[in-house]
Amino acid sequence: MFTRLYRHLHPNDGATFEYHAAGYGPGQNGVEAKVLSGDVNAILDFRFSPFPQLTWYFDHHVSAFVTPSDRIFYEQSAAQTEAAGERRFFHEGAYSSATKLIDDVGRSRFGLASGASADLVAWADMIDSAAFPNAAMAVLRAEPELRLMTVVEHLCDDGFLTKWVPRLIERPLAEIARSPEIDEAYEPLKRAHEAFVHLVEERAEVMGSVVLVDLSDETIEVAGKFVTYALFPQGVYSVMLTRSKSKCKISVGYNPWSAVRRHHNIAALCERYGGGGHPVVGAISLAVDRVEEAKALARSIAAELAG
Repeated sequence: MFTRLYRHLHPNDGATFEYHAAGYGPGQNGVEAKVLSGDVNAILDFRFSPFPQLTWYFDHHVSAFVTPSDRIFYEQSAAQTEAAGERRFFHEGAYSSATKLIDDVGRSRFGLASGASADLVAWADMIDSAAFPNAAMAVLRAEPELRLMTVVEHLCDDGFLTKWVPRLIERPLAEIARSPEIDEAYEPLKRAHEAFVHLVEERAEVMGSVVLVDLSDETIEVAGKFVTYALFPQGVYSVMLTRSKSKCKISVGYNPWSAVRRHHNIAALCERYGGGGHPVVGAISLAVDRVEEAKALARSIAAELAG
């Protein structure tokens, strides 16, 4: 969506685009300066990094700013670009997705209609905000668009972005989602996802309104969201500990289909331990060798939410 916006604003500057896939790991608090090596640099849907070479910023995470000085830098940059006639820094913590934020800003400020991207925006916004009609839809992934979601979530490195971003601009989402390449990439992920669902069902521990799942004795690279809510619809919160080859991850979430009102700010809770996210979902990453610490922390968070 940003590539599309930039091309709309600067159709004749001959810009080429490079994409860097960013993720959260132990001790990672933002983008490294060396990544921002272009004439124009954008950070999208990711934690803010206060570098002078940053040109554009779009994000909707309430934990976007690690320090007060980061927020000040952002506010100054937003004000300066606004004063220059073209604001380029946008953070809206109440937004359901960065995709929708870019789409809305593009339309309201820069005259770029959604057009053929409307379907892409709708699906991305539903996925990012967990606005599925029910948990089963998110877990079963019968729709091709959700299979594409799975492939993106697990295989999205720099090369993947470089290949597929231009295609998503040029071709309809439905065509991309139903392509043989995506089908082929999805098959092994589907099998791993089904195994993961069975594992969650076996290992889940119900602690009042919280479902705690400790999978740290397994090495798991494919960990699906929303599985606890589909298997345990009475659960209000989910705390899941997984261990991959690179890190331990504690995923914390509020059941969006629960009839019980949320009483905890999950982003704030995760920030206490170096993580972050949104009021309804967040995560914490620890080094892969800190398994026992991660186990104790996951149980402590579950007990806090249950209380």
